[in-house]
This record gives sequence, structure tokens and C-alpha cells, in this order.
Amino acid sequence: MKKSKLTDHELVKRFIDGEQSSFEILIKRHKDKVYTYILLMVKNEHLAQDIFQETFIKVVKSLNSGRYQENGKFISWVIRIAHNLIIDHFRKDKQMKTCSNDDYEMDIFNSSKFSDKTIEENIIHNQIMTDVRALVEHLPDEQKEVIVLRHFMGLSFKEIADQTNVSINTALGRMRYALINLRKLVEKKNLSLLLT
Repeated sequence: MKKSKLTDHELVKRFIDGEQSSFEILIKRHKDKVYTYILLMVKNEHLAQDIFQETFIKVVKSLNSGRYQENGKFISWVIRIAHNLIIDHFRKDKQMKTCSNDDYEMDIFNSSKFSDKTIEENIIHNQIMTDVRALVEHLPDEQKEVIVLRHFMGLSFKEIADQTNVSINTALGRMRYALINLRKLVEKKNLSLLLT
């Protein structure tokens, strides 16, 4: 059986048993999701790269010291580590910096997923995504976080609740308020978020 077809759990077990190449497969499998999450939260490419590396160093140390317990998805555990490192960074920094889309070269919304549309549809879609991302920045941190975890990372509400150490009802409530606030912002700014 090809290693790339093994589950995360099997790859973790093999890595713990001394098979280094298994960890390389895990990194390749999850690096985009983890990096995108970090970048969405910190909005700075160099800082995101640093935290990304720190995350996987911590993952390796935890696995080698036997501190990893299989109690859910491996990726959720890795993102929780990244999330905690982001919080640590901002605690040390003591100031939440915001920056515009121009502050880093890579536009995370301009991905190949959107390339099957016509040029005009692409321009409109990219503008909508830029508008939405700008609106999300106006939300309180807790609401912004649940939007990012749900819509950009694809986590379930149970995973979001585990990740943020709140109940599922609290996570759902934050999402509800985030959507209400986004609707208000759309109306206030008189934006059209339709492709046609």
C-alpha cells in the first residue's frame, strides 16, 4: 500500500515508530490548510512562515515526547497548536496589527479554484472576495475567528468549539452574530455581493 494512501493516524503511528518519511507526507498533506489559517489570522507573510515552522517543530516535539493523544483529527490538533502560537505571539506583541491586502503579495482568494470562470466573472468574484474579507476585518475577534475557521478552514462547529474552548452553542451564536453584523455592513456600505 502506498504511503500517501495511509490515514493521518497510521502515518503518525509510523512516525512515532521512527519512520521519518511518514511525517513528510503529513506535512505535504496539511501544509496549505495550516499555512492559510495562520496567514488569515496574522495577515503577514513572514510572520505566518515563522509561526508555520514553529507549529511543526512543536508537533514533532509533542509526537516524540508521547504527548499526542488521538482524540479527533490530526489536522485539528495541528491547527490548535498554530492557534495557540498565534495567541502567544499577539500576547507578547500586545498589539493587534491590521494590514491591507496589499501588505503581502499572495492573494489567498485568487486561487486556482476560481479559474474556470470567464475573465469578467473572475474580476467580479475577486472583487466580491476582497469586499467580504474587508468586511470580516470589521467584526469582533471572536466572530472573525469563527468565520475563518468555518468558511476558510472548513471546520465543523464541534471542531470550532474544541479549537476555541467554548461550547458548540457559543460557537453557533458567534457565527449567527457574525452573519448578522456582516449583513448590516453590506447594507451600510451598499455593496452588491452577487456575481450577476
